[in-house]
Amino acid sequence: MDPAPLDMFNRDPSSINAHVQVGFEDVIAEPDGVHSPQCVWKLANKCFTCSRDIAYTLFALCYGVPYAFFWGCEFAYLSFLHIWVITPCISMYMIWLKSIKIIYGACVRTCCDPCFEACGRCFSDIRVTKA
Repeated sequence: MDPAPLDMFNRDPSSINAHVQVGFEDVIAEPDGVHSPQCVWKLANKCFTCSRDIAYTLFALCYGVPYAFFWGCEFAYLSFLHIWVITPCISMYMIWLKSIKIIYGACVRTCCDPCFEACGRCFSDIRVTKA
């Protein structure tokens, strides 16, 4: 099975990390009446953006490949469990439940049906009229 070609521009096509897009305005904000000078605000914005980008690049270089390996193994193990353990267990459980359903249904019909039929016959002649 050949993997799909990588889209080097849109790296989150399913938007699974849309909540992680963190910009300067999302983290630092000055309320009305309390504003730093424009030069400080612009410099803080540049510092924040550059340090975020450099730190992310360093983290990705150092930890990206090991974590990709770890998560690949983790999802392979999860797939293995579902294919070889969980799905067969669910199938076995469903087979047992079908047998139990038949036994339980027979017990309910044997024990409860006569009582319900007797109550139905007792109350079948009751008529409600307006007085």
